[in-house]
Amino acid sequence: MESKQKLVLIDGNSILYRAFFALPLLSNDKGVYTNAVFGFTKMLLKVLEDENPTHVLVAFDAGKTTFRHKTYKEYKGGRQKTPPELSEQFNLVRELLDESSVKHYELDQYEADDIIGTLANKASQQNIDVQVITGDKDMLQLVSDNVNVQITKKGLSEIDVYTPEFLRETFTLDPDQIIDMKALMGDNSDNIPGVAGVGEKTAIKLLNQFKSLDGIYEQLDDVSGKKLKEKLKDNKELAYMSQQLVTINQTSPVEVTLDDLAYNGYEPQSLQQFFKKVGFKSLLDQVGEEGDDQDPKEELESIEVHHVKDVRDITLNSPCSLVVEMIEENYHTAPILGFGITVDQSTHYFIPEDIALASDVFKNWLQDPKQIKWTFDAKKLTVALLRHGIRIKGIGFDALLASYLTNPSETNHDIPAMSQRLGYSNVLFDEEVYGKGKKRQIPEVDQLAEHIVRKSKALYTLKDQIEVELNDNEQGELLYELELPLSVILGEMEATGVSVDQDQLEKMKKDLKVRLEEIEAKIYDLAGEEFNLNSPKQLGPILFEKLELPVIKKTKTGYSTSADILEKLKDKHPIIPEILTYRQLGKLQSTYIEGLLKVIHDDGKIHTMFNQALTQTGRLSSTEPNLQNIPIRLEEGKKIRKAFIPSEEDWVIFAADYSQIELRVLAHIAKDEKLLAAFKDQRDIHTQTAMDVFHVDAEEVNDLMRRQAKAVNFGIVYGISDYGLSQNLNISRKEAKAFIDRYFDSYPGVKEYMDDIVHQAKQDGYVTTLMQRRRYLPEITSRNFNQRSFAERTAMNTPIQGSAADIIKKAMIDLDHYLKEHQFKARLLLQVHDELILEAPQEELEQLKEVVPEIMSNTVELSVPLDVDYAYGHTWFDAK
Repeated sequence: MESKQKLVLIDGNSILYRAFFALPLLSNDKGVYTNAVFGFTKMLLKVLEDENPTHVLVAFDAGKTTFRHKTYKEYKGGRQKTPPELSEQFNLVRELLDESSVKHYELDQYEADDIIGTLANKASQQNIDVQVITGDKDMLQLVSDNVNVQITKKGLSEIDVYTPEFLRETFTLDPDQIIDMKALMGDNSDNIPGVAGVGEKTAIKLLNQFKSLDGIYEQLDDVSGKKLKEKLKDNKELAYMSQQLVTINQTSPVEVTLDDLAYNGYEPQSLQQFFKKVGFKSLLDQVGEEGDDQDPKEELESIEVHHVKDVRDITLNSPCSLVVEMIEENYHTAPILGFGITVDQSTHYFIPEDIALASDVFKNWLQDPKQIKWTFDAKKLTVALLRHGIRIKGIGFDALLASYLTNPSETNHDIPAMSQRLGYSNVLFDEEVYGKGKKRQIPEVDQLAEHIVRKSKALYTLKDQIEVELNDNEQGELLYELELPLSVILGEMEATGVSVDQDQLEKMKKDLKVRLEEIEAKIYDLAGEEFNLNSPKQLGPILFEKLELPVIKKTKTGYSTSADILEKLKDKHPIIPEILTYRQLGKLQSTYIEGLLKVIHDDGKIHTMFNQALTQTGRLSSTEPNLQNIPIRLEEGKKIRKAFIPSEEDWVIFAADYSQIELRVLAHIAKDEKLLAAFKDQRDIHTQTAMDVFHVDAEEVNDLMRRQAKAVNFGIVYGISDYGLSQNLNISRKEAKAFIDRYFDSYPGVKEYMDDIVHQAKQDGYVTTLMQRRRYLPEITSRNFNQRSFAERTAMNTPIQGSAADIIKKAMIDLDHYLKEHQFKARLLLQVHDELILEAPQEELEQLKEVVPEIMSNTVELSVPLDVDYAYGHTWFDAK
């Protein structure tokens, strides 16, 4: 027996509106709003699964004007304009429906209700079951033995299914009475007037007694209540007009037939690609293919791998894609597992490491600048090959950096993750091939080779697609002129490494141990007893019970002794400063001194790894070890830099750093006249700000005023709040707010910039640096105050911080180019925030004093001068 047909009709506008207002204002990494689409998608998948329909249609309103406006011009007149954040999601929903093989339809001059009503009527006449999905109770007039209306409530999470029985139970009315109920009570959302003063309860009571609108007016004298009778009499014309307006047209000229709406299910791969594109990662598993538990490798397209035994037997075209496989995180020591090369869509080579590195042909190809290679992580590649004496040239593309620039908020930029985001799934994740944890191992050579060349094929296949996105974002120059050349320079810096005086570190370790023991003894003396200084459970009672210090915060486990709490108690007892110093020095000992001793390589150097594709501002960071975070506020922290020395005798460490670069960038971007003038006239900006904020002359500015002005200056750059500033300066929020207000009064251009950039970010969904680096800010329109405030502060400071980061990157490129072109022996070693550290022979010192500041000052042209300070000495500590 053939199963009965079922038609599902979805009110697209109604469900989208419900989803939009039910969910937080989400957006994806491109800044595209997706909350309504996400809610709609979840509803659609649930309906398709629960109802298992044979026919489906999503109906949309065609436009603002319908045939009802001829009856009543003010129909829907009171409606607020559709939020632009929702409007832009309609096309995305239509794309979703296309990928789901679900028909969607709209009809000029008619509403979605009329389309649904007409098709429901036709299907019902053919004894087809109909399920209508909507958030609009007007649709209840369609309920019949064959038509159920499902009304969403509480957003989209709960649904009431109205059958004739449930309708009678809920409203004590029959379906055909719903029209008259709506005619009497009206509808504010659609600007349908109804009868003034008649609500749902009164309308139902009247219809229970008189059955219909006609019955009410035929027996008007029998209506109880003088006022109600008068209202009905005075509003008769409006009641019948409202009846017309709320009646769904079930004979609309709909051009789609029921056969057009046949539904045979969706293609999981199509939907998955759509979800990856819009960022619905949580829904990927929901639309997995049948038999998802089978070996994923069986789902991949086959690929022919040429195992190379002699590089002379193959032709390496240009351009081609190149992958160097290393699976250990520290590529300074990781073994190379092999090379994957794709020269066209059907030719893929796997070259084992021993064959590749023994081949002069291959080495020459790697070092030939005319042979263009498309790569992934050029810096890693540079370091790996330099270990084998090969200086790679001809890198024409880096997919890691391109992915990072177009998706800066993503945390995973490896080839499979990047490929999936671009809808390409013919490559496995490393964990699927190598395993993870204790089970991690190198597979047999055929599987290894296939995995590596799948990566090279992915690079070759996706390069043009990634480049289109880069160019659409106007970021081509950012990749090719800044990040790509910098990656090779960073690789060379990492491979060079920084020499370390191990004896100096060992001496510091011993000295610091003695110093910690002295502080520990002093703390015990002040406490009057010994205890475990590193145990908050033991420290808390000492401070807050025995010494009776004021309790600021308690946790579930006892008293809070966190650093911020102790800072507030610093002046309450001499034990507090000692504890803070003890903690700082303890961290210095374990994290930095002992930490540095652990990562010194056999060559006596530290080879850090610069993270070029990590921070959303574009700043570089470093790991293994982190050389950018050595604390320099404490004298003991500064002394750690004494251990960093030149790698050759009679050489020096030369350090150059930008003076207040972020404030200078702010002056340039904000175009504030007073700020511009201060920098052009070489005035001390903190003294200038103190003069403006405190309304005093330069000679009246004392150290406290300048320190507070400095905190305000840099706080503005970082979008600081009055609360944040109050914490920094240990003043009240009211005082902090007054500081900030006076700052903006003094520098109105800065205030205007801050307001404008937030407004622009809300429109675009992102902000950019001077060199077109983007940072997407989906939370900037969030209803959550904290999220929105953070995004607004980020919008203010990212163009400043990011532009400063871009400038120092360009300075590195310019400086490296100059040093090589003029055959200097001096070389770059490190970049630490706004500072560049080089090592150089003594005989080049005089030239460096002129060359380095000049190059750094002129790397970009701003409206204010870029001042550069420099210093040099026998150690990094001396170069201050």
